This record gives sequence, structure tokens and C-alpha cells, in this order.
Amino acid sequence: MDAPKSKAASSTTADREIIITRTFDAPRELVWDAWTDPEKVVKWWGPIGFTTTIEEMDVRPGGVWKHVMHGPDGTNYPNKSTFTEVVKPERIVYKHGGGKEGGPGVSFTATWLFEALGDKTQVTIHQIFPTAEEREKVVKVFNAIEGGNQTLERFSTQVSRTTTGKDRPFVLARVFKAPRDLVFKAFTEPDRMMHWWGPKGFKVLKASMDLRLGGTYLYGMAAPDGSSMWGKFVFREIVAPEKLVFMNSFSDEAGGITRHPMSPTWPLELLSTITFDEHPDGTLLTIRWETLPTATEEERATFNAGHISMNQGWGGTMEQLEAYLRS
Repeated sequence: MDAPKSKAASSTTADREIIITRTFDAPRELVWDAWTDPEKVVKWWGPIGFTTTIEEMDVRPGGVWKHVMHGPDGTNYPNKSTFTEVVKPERIVYKHGGGKEGGPGVSFTATWLFEALGDKTQVTIHQIFPTAEEREKVVKVFNAIEGGNQTLERFSTQVSRTTTGKDRPFVLARVFKAPRDLVFKAFTEPDRMMHWWGPKGFKVLKASMDLRLGGTYLYGMAAPDGSSMWGKFVFREIVAPEKLVFMNSFSDEAGGITRHPMSPTWPLELLSTITFDEHPDGTLLTIRWETLPTATEEERATFNAGHISMNQGWGGTMEQLEAYLRS
């Protein structure tokens, strides 16, 4: 984790701005999730010693976020924000109002930027106040810059607990210049999946799909060396065209669950969640794999150690999907 930095803006609004940046040792999707999930936000929001009660948090343009921060001395700080822009997993903008209970309030526009730096994420908070005097007030009265640094420190600690835990998920996100309906169909129609599914060099030879809760997708692939490999999905949740959740495993031709042909300690099954979000450039596809509570310690360790190779394999698969969507 890199040290936080406070920046001075080089614009005509510099005297009204606070900018703080920190680099997290975690992928952007995990950092985004920790910011937008209320159950996670309450574990880190606010300076050291503060706790937070969230009354409402609707992270979408026009959505409202109402929360009360509780200081170490028992003082309450009610806050209400309205989201004006939410671009997953890149940017969150909201108009904020709040302050000490019974005291004068403050208002500003906050922008949180999430920049992917390989497996790390740079988070930047940019706050702009109505006047330079308002900025100076929150710096002197509320110790806003130090409070922001402490909040990012707590945020980083919360994310670190997730990435170093036994259940570290694998997350991959990619924006495709294609309509969401088309990207969803590419994952749910076997005739389409045969054109791109699998690592580079593999070819889908046979596939069948029963797209319903409890239904399966069973497929066989030929590896570059001529050997065959089978896999299976069992669908748990289908929300067209937004989301797919399924159990993922290696298989035999009859659909029985088998071990990874090249890694006997790989988990027998993984929970896979794929989301399809509309994006200004097309569709944001997010893939999340995680182990099950029944996984052994050895299986969890193998899964966590395999993230680098999974990134490489999925990278090739995403290139094939991109080429298919362009065709």
C-alpha cells in the first residue's frame, strides 16, 4: 500500500478544493465493492475512532445516501448526499450536505475516482466547496484533510482484510463496445459461445444449455495438444440481461463433476457471478469467482495462488469475445 498524498489543484478553483490520493494493494472491483456495499462501508467510513450508521444508501444517479457519523466523544454528525454520477467501477460523484448535530452545516461536491493500476487501484477524493472560506472552515473546524487521510487508511485496511482472507475472490472487469443485450446473449446462447468461449487455442466441440434455475450448460473443448476437457455450469440466478450466477466445475461428458485435469487440489466447484452493466462506451462485464464454504484449506490456497494464471486465461478469452462481438 502506498502512502497517501494530498494534492493542490492547478485550476481557478484551487482555493476551493481538497484532493487526496491513495493507492490500494487490491483490484479495482474489490475496492469499488467495498465503497458501494453499505454493510462494508460502515466498517471503515470516517476518521479513526468514528463509527457510522447508514439509514439509506442508494448508489445510483439520483439516489440518496443518509448516514450519521458518531464521534469518539459521542457527538453525532448527520449527513445527506445525493448521487449525481455513478460509473462502475470508475467514478462516483455526489452532492454532500451535513455537519455537527445542532451546529452549522457544510456542503460540497465530492468525486471519487478509481483507477486500475494492474492489480492495484488508485483512489482519489476530489472535494470542491462553494467558496474558499467554506473550504478553510472544514479544514480548520473539522480537520478535513487529516480526516480524509484517516478515512482512506481505514478503507485500505478493510480492503486488505478482504484480499488477504481465506476467501479471496477472483474479479475481472472489461468494457465492450457492444449493447448489453448482445453481450448477455453471447453468454447464454450455445451457438454464440462456441465462437469465443475458452482459453486461446481451445475450441468448443460440443455444448448444450438449459437456461433456467437449476439448469446446466455442459460443454466439451479440444486443447491445442488434441486432448479434450469438459466443464459444467449449474445456474442459480438468471436476471436477463443483467446478471448470471452459477456453480462452475470441471466435468466429464456425462455431466459428472470431476477434478481439474492438471491441478488435483483445485476446488471441485466455484461460485461464479457475472454482471452486465450499461456503460457510456457499451457494456461493463464483471466476472467474479469465489470458493465455497466447503472448500478445504488446500483448495483455497490453490485457488488464491492461481489468480495470475486465471488473469492470463481470462484475458485471452475476453480478447476472443471482443473479436466475436465486433464480427
